[in-house]
Amino acid sequence: MIVFDLKCANDHVFEIWFASSDAYEEQSARGLVACAFCGSTDVTKAVMAPRLNAKGNQRVAQPNVLREAEPSAAVPVPVSNTAPGAEVAKMQAVLHALAQAQARALEQSTWVGKRFADRARAMHYGEEEHAPIHGQAAPDEAAALIEEGVAVAPLPFPVIPPDAKN
Repeated sequence: MIVFDLKCANDHVFEIWFASSDAYEEQSARGLVACAFCGSTDVTKAVMAPRLNAKGNQRVAQPNVLREAEPSAAVPVPVSNTAPGAEVAKMQAVLHALAQAQARALEQSTWVGKRFADRARAMHYGEEEHAPIHGQAAPDEAAALIEEGVAVAPLPFPVIPPDAKN
């Protein structure tokens, strides 16, 4: 996994995790990378500090990372005059709480994979009983659902399909 700081045309800066640099390029070219704040797909890489790994003979404390929901976008947190470390800690706490809330919601939802748009539309039109579902939809499919008035929303963190888990 690799994380990139990204910036949209509206000057919003956020971060997203990708499987590789090539994965970012491919998703960006397909218009799948969107601003976490305004939804703009006019996104470029922002300047970011390099990550320097510790020497092989030193131990570095590893953060407690959620495996089900890796952070993909920043959550807006009001900026104050407090120390930068406090803002980072506050943002990490907000992201952690959001990831936990998503994980709890997904426990009550059924993974439908790439059939998401069809299933959501069927529920909307009464062809299928309403139930909480989550899955995958291309940006144009999601836009079409919204135009039709189908209540859908993107998840803040990526979801690993059940058949892709180890």
